[in-house]
Amino acid sequence: MQEFTFSTTGRIVFAAGASDRLGVLAAELGVQHVGLVTDRTVRELNLTKFAEKSMNSAGLKVSVYDGTSPDPTEDMLEDALKQLAGCDGIVSIGGGSSLDIAKLVAVRLCSSQPLAQMYGVGNVTGARLPLILVPTTAGTGSEVTPISILTTRTQEKMGVVSEVLLPDIALLDPDLTLGLPRSVTAATGVDAMVHAIEAYTSKLKKNPVSDALAREALRLLGGNIKRVCSHPDDADARGAMLLGSCLAGQAFANAPVAAVHALAYPLGGQFHVPHGLSNCLVLPEVLAFNAPQASELYDELARILFEDGVTLADGFRALAPEIGLVTTLRDVGVGEHHLEGLARDAMKQTRLLVNNPREVTYADALEIYRAVF
Repeated sequence: MQEFTFSTTGRIVFAAGASDRLGVLAAELGVQHVGLVTDRTVRELNLTKFAEKSMNSAGLKVSVYDGTSPDPTEDMLEDALKQLAGCDGIVSIGGGSSLDIAKLVAVRLCSSQPLAQMYGVGNVTGARLPLILVPTTAGTGSEVTPISILTTRTQEKMGVVSEVLLPDIALLDPDLTLGLPRSVTAATGVDAMVHAIEAYTSKLKKNPVSDALAREALRLLGGNIKRVCSHPDDADARGAMLLGSCLAGQAFANAPVAAVHALAYPLGGQFHVPHGLSNCLVLPEVLAFNAPQASELYDELARILFEDGVTLADGFRALAPEIGLVTTLRDVGVGEHHLEGLARDAMKQTRLLVNNPREVTYADALEIYRAVF
């Protein structure tokens, strides 16, 4: 058997209403002044209410940065660092953007290493502040991944990948996902499924542990995504999606994602298409492109998700409109004259493309974008 290593978040807490335990959990980590990273919508929806009350009740000082938004930027990170200076621990409640910013805040507040030196794999030096991550969407799995993605000032998606970014605690509270809008539920749900699929077929680091997690993630996600899109207050289905997203996150954190993400990133960087939707748009065509090299593995996963005889690519082509997702690049404002630029930017994602089961050239990327256009 091929050698492998597997790393993940040290502690996972899964329970409805678990966010009211945050004060106790933060205090256990020795935190006295919490920096809370979130976004304005999450806060206005009172999704941080019980967490903030819990931390105040535990006698902790709380400072809040609520300026994150989809496709977090380097400027957002700098703003967060200014507002949370002096904090000795970080808690984040929100979607993947908030969690990604929080990871880097936790590192940068106790490190003088420039951000530019952190980009890439394994380049973070030093430690970080105590860190607790609480997702409000079932999609990114960021609470269990050593990855933070930022949009640079030149509109490129860049990743910091380091085990230093893994939090001390991932807190999964399904109550925080109840009533999430259908469009967000659908896109983030498919995003989580992409994580599991790409981990299961990752060329370089596929391993038995990530495989087991990916299969179970797809069972939970595929079995509940239609339900949560039609019945947003189904607590059991929401819990299954949240856990499925976490398992998929653990899988791809150790068996990295590939061409779907590589082709999705330019859509976010250039057109600010939310990450989950970007993945959804290119997914079927990348699956069809990879099928000659990954058909056996894709068939295994298709049997988990779809009826007998339905290919993975065709299954997702049918699923997207059924759960209310747009399916073409035209639908998100991309013009045909943009496709060559998208393909050029996708080819810069070498960190991801090396994991793909089939080599992707510029011509291949351009043809995939054309098929989605």
